[in-house]
Amino acid sequence: QVQLVESGGGLVQAGGSLRLSCTASGRTASGYAMGWSRQAPGKEREFVARIWWSNENTAVADSVKGRFTISRDVGKNTVYLQMSRLEPEDTAVYYCNFLAYGPETSWGQGTQVTVSS
Repeated sequence: QVQLVESGGGLVQAGGSLRLSCTASGRTASGYAMGWSRQAPGKEREFVARIWWSNENTAVADSVKGRFTISRDVGKNTVYLQMSRLEPEDTAVYYCNFLAYGPETSWGQGTQVTVSS
């Protein structure tokens, strides 16, 4: 089992920045990628970004491309989401996820990001 601990959410004004962190622990040996999804009130959870362990390739949703950057620290089993030029539409609960061969996906508890206009 993989445990995920997220941090870094909060309240920020439009145009501001936040950095989310997510650290994985437990049975992480079979993992191959980590990422972030988000869910706004009344909406379905949507993909935000992903980074692969083997080659650091990344994928970012079109809605956040150019504003959000995903990165990782392999030694710390940690993934970061640097969010810049935040917009009110970015307000959501952000969930970290860990992808492992199996396949198996683990999810964090979520961290709230609120962007005020």
